[in-house]
Amino acid sequence: MKKLTTIALLAICLPVGLAAADKDGWVSMFNGKNLDGWKANERPENWTVSDGAIKGTGERSHLFWMKEECVDCEFKAEVKLNKGGNSGMYFRAEFVPGWPNGYEAQVNNSHKDPIRTGSLYNIVKVLDQLVADDTWWTQHIIVKGSHITISVNGKVVVNHEEEKKLHTKGYLALQQHDPGSVVHYRNLQYKKLK
Repeated sequence: MKKLTTIALLAICLPVGLAAADKDGWVSMFNGKNLDGWKANERPENWTVSDGAIKGTGERSHLFWMKEECVDCEFKAEVKLNKGGNSGMYFRAEFVPGWPNGYEAQVNNSHKDPIRTGSLYNIVKVLDQLVADDTWWTQHIIVKGSHITISVNGKVVVNHEEEKKLHTKGYLALQQHDPGSVVHYRNLQYKKLK
């Protein structure tokens, strides 16, 4: 009988469909080639893969990562958004048609909506433009219990204790807002917190 390698043993022990975590517990959510593990709540044709990134265009649609729900987790991505575009990174979100029930970390640098990138939408407003249009930048969300932190390019812009505890568990999702928005996401990472 052949000896099983460490990699083979790890593969046997992993939950079906969930990639291996790195030494720090981060799981890659996107393989850079296709949308395996992702599901749109409506208009799936609005989501494609372009140059190793997830690209959202067209009418409103939300693309959910279906492999694991977040209770306490970290969620980060590199993002690029066109001038006048609007998007969002949802967490603890319910998979439903239309606007998801869940928290949204805003992705909006110059859209007519004055609530800018880094905001915890409808809860904590960031009104300053933190990043330029059509450039890559990083948004990092940490949610543990009722505490929510959002960082943009390594700077904490939201540090919030959510007293209402509106959403305690749900999926991670990306938003495509409207026909004028073109958003790209890459290096999407998830970490389960204990």
